[in-house]
Amino acid sequence: MSDPTGSPSAPPPGCPAHGSAVQLAGLQYQQTPSQLYRSLRREHGPVAPVLLDGDIPAWLVLGYPEVSYVTSHDELFARDSRRWNQWDAIPPDWPLLPYVGYQPSVLFTEGTEHQRRAGVITQALEGVDQFELARECELIAGQLISSFAGSGEAELMSTYAHALPARGVLWMCGMPQDSTDTEQLVDDLRISLDAGEGDDPVAAYMRVGERIMQLVKEKRERPGSDVTSRMLLDPAGLGDEEIVQDLISVIAAAQQPTANWICNTLRLLLTDERFALNVSGGRVSVGEALNEVLWLDTPTQNFIGRWAVRDTQLGGRLIREGDCLVLGLAAANTDPQIWPESHVGAENSAHLSFSNGEHRCPYPAPLLADVMARTAVETLLERLPDLVLAVEAGELTWRPSVWMRGLTSLPVRFTPTVQ
Repeated sequence: MSDPTGSPSAPPPGCPAHGSAVQLAGLQYQQTPSQLYRSLRREHGPVAPVLLDGDIPAWLVLGYPEVSYVTSHDELFARDSRRWNQWDAIPPDWPLLPYVGYQPSVLFTEGTEHQRRAGVITQALEGVDQFELARECELIAGQLISSFAGSGEAELMSTYAHALPARGVLWMCGMPQDSTDTEQLVDDLRISLDAGEGDDPVAAYMRVGERIMQLVKEKRERPGSDVTSRMLLDPAGLGDEEIVQDLISVIAAAQQPTANWICNTLRLLLTDERFALNVSGGRVSVGEALNEVLWLDTPTQNFIGRWAVRDTQLGGRLIREGDCLVLGLAAANTDPQIWPESHVGAENSAHLSFSNGEHRCPYPAPLLADVMARTAVETLLERLPDLVLAVEAGELTWRPSVWMRGLTSLPVRFTPTVQ
């Protein structure tokens, strides 16, 4: 990015490559991001110049009004990443390429094409019976809890919080719950979205795509009462590849954020005296804890991204055509402009955790995620009423990610029981 005189060594003050840009990385983002967002807001205002992996310039949108504005004005800030003015600087092995590389899915469509694709997803999700989903999630929760209830201890992140929404969303899509390939798909989803050391996320993602394509072909031959079949039968007439891409988007959006929502809520319930002392007595609802987490520890901390359609102003900054904007959902949720004196009202649901505007999570996806998360937390507390942390609260650590807010593990202990 060069200045008006053509000198690449002297970027203009409005450019993300300016010397004041900060790395969107580091331990502080992982452990105490709220403090970092406050310092960024003090130093740069509601829109801060940042550097992504490899010192790639971008903007981090921190303010609640600014995030709301960006997500409400697709004509200025679009989703098609092919607009990016930095592609020449992006290496083929860039770590964030899976998130920003253009794919023919609903995530990157715009205008009437996005309305068409999102409309199919919305209609398919609206056909999910929320009471039936809750019953299914309770059965899944019971099976998972039974697998560790007799031991008196468990690591809930891997054995419970990740597995339940994965199985829940696959059930919604029409996958059989008792097949070995479903178990493999659940594991591949985890690897592709949250790879650990030694995992191959690219290979896992390829296997996910192959299995979803197989599911689409099965449902085209024998449709049922499920999301996949409803997408296939929709009058919009999406092709198999379009449906595969959009199903993967639906499954990924449901699994990882919901898993972290469950685990972050359990952490709050087990470590905060307001909840720990009252949940068993019923005076503080699980619903309040779930909502407070969306404000203060939202699973999707930052979302990449939007790309400027033309030169424009935002938060006092000059945004150039093709610039990348990272949506700081967590920072916006704790914007002091909307929460004076740092008081967050758990009863308020105007957070941006499901984004905003045309590209927000399609209705009724947030309601379905709430059903899965609420059922997971309530069933666990009901089945294991004396559940406590197996370590000190201060020993819990957050995953090394600036994008997702989730624990590396949540070890607990309880009285062994036969479920």
